[in-house]
Amino acid sequence: MLELSTLGTFILVVIGLFLVPGPAVLLTVSRTIQGGRKTGILTGLGIATGDFIHTLFAALGLSAILMTSATAFNLVKYAGAIYLIYMGIKAIVERTNKQNIASVSKAPSLQSYSQAILAEVLNPKTAIFFLAFLPQFIHPEKGPAIVQFLLLGFIFVVMSCLYTSMIVISIRPIGRLMKRTTNLGKWSGKFAGLIYIWLGVKVAFQQR
Repeated sequence: MLELSTLGTFILVVIGLFLVPGPAVLLTVSRTIQGGRKTGILTGLGIATGDFIHTLFAALGLSAILMTSATAFNLVKYAGAIYLIYMGIKAIVERTNKQNIASVSKAPSLQSYSQAILAEVLNPKTAIFFLAFLPQFIHPEKGPAIVQFLLLGFIFVVMSCLYTSMIVISIRPIGRLMKRTTNLGKWSGKFAGLIYIWLGVKVAFQQR
């Protein structure tokens, strides 16, 4: 089973990544503004459901690779590490554009939930992210890889639900903050880039 130190590191990294508003957060904000808190919370739950579906795909696929060959699993991990480093460098060097709240059509609450699931499941960048991110915290010698994948994915989904719910509940002050903190957005993007690079480098020196 996963060690407490690994779980602690995973939780801290996820919190760091959540600090940078992405498309999922902006979609939740848009739905909240248009349909109210209930719609916003259901949108966040839909995004989290989509993330868990990606977790299942990653768990089943990468666990199958691990059962076939530990070497192949390591190759997947290193490929993921390279991808994370690339994302980190890109986040640090690219200019930060002001993120506008996405324009989306108004929809009933339950429809917003299903649309959020579909949008997240069909997002190829999300799939690549989970394939690159989760393996960095998997230690096959600590137990079945699929159990570790599902545990980490479940923790990620729960944290995502709590995070988006907090945003929905405090949407007004957060909206004002997003308008006034252009420089904060610039530095938060670079902070996320450092997290990506750290994860990528971490696996390169990780001992099995």
